[in-house]
Amino acid sequence: MLRFIYLFGCLLSMSHGWSSLQMTTALPQPLPRIIQGGMGIRISNWRLAREVSKRGELGVISGTAMDTILVRSLQSGDGDMLRALRHFPDQDMVQRVLDRYYIPGGKHANKPFKSLPMWTLTPSQALLEVTVLANFAEVWLAKHNDDGTSTGGMVGINLLTKVQLPTLPSLYGAMLADVDYVIMGAGIPMAIPGFLDRLAQGEACSMSLDVEGKLPTGMAATFHFSPAEFWANAGKPALSSTPLQRPSFLPIVSSVVLAQSMLKRATGAGPTRGIQGFVIELPTAGGHNAPPRGSMQLNELGEPVYGPKDQVDLQQFQQATQGLPFWLAGSCADKFHQVLAMGGQGIQVGTAFALANESGMTDHVRQSTLQRLMNDSTQVFTDPHASPTGFPFKVLQIPDTLSETNVYEQRPRVCNLGYLRTPFVTEQGTINFRCAAEPVDAYIKKGGTLEATEGRKCLCNALCADAGYPQVLSGNKKEPGLVTMGDDVAFCRRFVKQDEGKWGYSANDVMDYLLKEYETCARDSACL
Repeated sequence: MLRFIYLFGCLLSMSHGWSSLQMTTALPQPLPRIIQGGMGIRISNWRLAREVSKRGELGVISGTAMDTILVRSLQSGDGDMLRALRHFPDQDMVQRVLDRYYIPGGKHANKPFKSLPMWTLTPSQALLEVTVLANFAEVWLAKHNDDGTSTGGMVGINLLTKVQLPTLPSLYGAMLADVDYVIMGAGIPMAIPGFLDRLAQGEACSMSLDVEGKLPTGMAATFHFSPAEFWANAGKPALSSTPLQRPSFLPIVSSVVLAQSMLKRATGAGPTRGIQGFVIELPTAGGHNAPPRGSMQLNELGEPVYGPKDQVDLQQFQQATQGLPFWLAGSCADKFHQVLAMGGQGIQVGTAFALANESGMTDHVRQSTLQRLMNDSTQVFTDPHASPTGFPFKVLQIPDTLSETNVYEQRPRVCNLGYLRTPFVTEQGTINFRCAAEPVDAYIKKGGTLEATEGRKCLCNALCADAGYPQVLSGNKKEPGLVTMGDDVAFCRRFVKQDEGKWGYSANDVMDYLLKEYETCARDSACL
């Protein structure tokens, strides 16, 4: 039986919606056995999360860049978002956003999307409103049937710790829709449990940002969000006084030491510091992976090498985390037996759901990927350079995407969404932002190095393209995509069927398989 495993952090009708805000604590629910991974940008959309949650497990929406997704979906004439927004408690706020961005029937395919301003330490009220509305709407849709009735299922939101500035209004919007779980990785979300406590009570939050460089004495890089100020500026101050449900928090961790550190230093209330469990990801998971410990070594293919320092003893992990439940992620879809036998609560599955019909992936990308999968010609590369964050990032090698050198080199470097920008201290002692995937000259002018720009790809624009919202460039060209999958993408082959020339399978096909695996294991007393 496995004892040691390589583990790493990979990286909202008024009658139905607003009445639920009277709850102050989550209703008792059984712990999920299966967590559907939160894959951004909007691959883990509300449709996918709803299907999983209706089966009694945890469906998860990605909250990454939901502000951009909302305004682009409205410009595309999305009626589902309109349906969700009708349940938001402030319809004047909704109308302001619709007046600016909604296009009945959708914009012309060759017309660029109207964009939002990039985030700063002092965002406008308009940007805060879009962000709160966006996360409310996505969670609300995931928790409700098409007729507006509640599904009764559990829904979580996944956010990236590295995407710092939108975090607090994103959490608040999700909480307005009664989100059940918050899951965060791609960094160390030490302050999130305390923020969830405070937001549930309508209290203000101040987030200290990770900044490159030394701040002048007496200066702080802090992002402030206050529900009272938000609703006052919206002209509806009374809406700030209703307590919200405080969601459970599951950080994604990569080691016993990190889990212990969070249980000692996290800012939440209670003996476990506001942490209700952990997700532990293997380096085979898609998206961002935690870098190896120690100096970066690459294999013959140019991928990071993980070694003994990255191993975790799960028995030690259980003892060190006060018996809190944990879920394993990354190539674990066929490992229910082993995970339960090692004391795990269950598994998190991403890649198998990413290719399901209900995911937010465009049909073109899905068909291209599934066709290559059935021809046994898929290849996943752990790219140490692709992500501007510096974290390794899984890239599916697929034509007409940034995984191809010629597509990458022909795309003009631009940073116009800016979610992965890093705040830094300028020579004048002020805070500015830079991204290693922006134009090289601009990055160097801001104090960055040429080496840091090599191979960096604009994940913000590429992942929006994967979800069907590519920005239109000059000459009517569109932003190319960049597809991320876990190393176990071939596992999905067992689900794929062809119907009228199209490949595909449903989220329920995946759930049927996983639940059967669980039931088989449950009959084996050695597993439980």
